[in-house]
Amino acid sequence: MTPRSVHHRWLGLLILLPLAGFADTPLTPQPLAKVGSCPSGYATSGNYCVPGQQARLALEKRGTCPSGYATSGAYCLAGHAARPAVPKRGATCPAGWATSGDFCLRNRP
Repeated sequence: MTPRSVHHRWLGLLILLPLAGFADTPLTPQPLAKVGSCPSGYATSGNYCVPGQQARLALEKRGTCPSGYATSGAYCLAGHAARPAVPKRGATCPAGWATSGDFCLRNRP
């Protein structure tokens, strides 16, 4: 494997891990691609923002933040009662998820 393919494989996992974790775990902060300044609770590491010990889950902001999230620069930060969210793609959210701003929020059980 070339260094470039390893880098792309790692980035793919970085993107998928937060989505996989939504099914069974609480909202665990993950490293994010850096867009401007890092959100509150995150520190710069190269081209990424990495969560500190007190960091809350952050999503790259796309339009309006979902319900339960607040704006922090170019990101949406999860509040205390936030539900898992993913960027909305297309006209509808997947089954078990509801539209909130430009995101889909997982329905409460």
